[in-house]
Amino acid sequence: MLLCMELYTLLTINLWRDPVESLQIMALWLWLERTSLNDVVSKILTLPDVLINEIADEAVTCLNCINNDHSACSSESYVIPLTQSVMDKEISLRFFHENRLKATEGVAKVANEVCIRALNDIMQQAVARNAAQSIADSQKMMTAQPLQQSPVHPGFSQMRFGSSDVLESVTPENEVPPDDRTMFVTFSKGYPVEEREVGEFFTRTYGDCIESLVMQDVQSSEQSLFAKIVFRSAATIDVILNGMGKVKFTINGKHVWARKYVPKPLKSQLMPSLPSV
Repeated sequence: MLLCMELYTLLTINLWRDPVESLQIMALWLWLERTSLNDVVSKILTLPDVLINEIADEAVTCLNCINNDHSACSSESYVIPLTQSVMDKEISLRFFHENRLKATEGVAKVANEVCIRALNDIMQQAVARNAAQSIADSQKMMTAQPLQQSPVHPGFSQMRFGSSDVLESVTPENEVPPDDRTMFVTFSKGYPVEEREVGEFFTRTYGDCIESLVMQDVQSSEQSLFAKIVFRSAATIDVILNGMGKVKFTINGKHVWARKYVPKPLKSQLMPSLPSV
């Protein structure tokens, strides 16, 4: 149970995830442990924080699939690669879709009998910390000086008259923050993808579009499980996603999943540090 407390603390305190939702996530992972006899929690703790946040997002998708009768959950376009990697077997949203009743009862039982009892103190501290942060943020907004109104529409420069009467954007692509031009890419465990392969694939498919490509920093004997790609233009991401939240590619026979990068906001720790578990 100490591992569960450690992982729940990481989700709620380090990653600032919702405490109640995180409790449901923990219940799902513990239920998967019971049904598969796999050490899911301990394996998740071996992942870097950025991937723990990603696999938590996958867990939310699984919970939504369990709690809602969406036929789309059985589609192959909805993938959970990180969950597959810690389960050491093929598992997809189809499994949760087809076992909704069993999963609903199992997750609820674990949540009530295990998670609420073991994690309640941490949850209350996280809720209090979040409330204190919310109050502090509100006070900052109230004391902030009002911005002086611009005579022109925000985001556009003064209209030019002459050869073309058009509004000219004052935020060219090279001034768009890198985070807004970044995609997060994950790879299947056991099927290593090299940086060269990723770069060549996107360049071959979408042209000279990459500003920078950073793979997960691992030992030479280990496999990178994710990468961040900064594109020259944010429009490239729209083209790649084509209206989807996440897309799947095959690079040299290996599956790769990509979505828009969503950085976690950096917030100051207002509450005292939680005791180590």
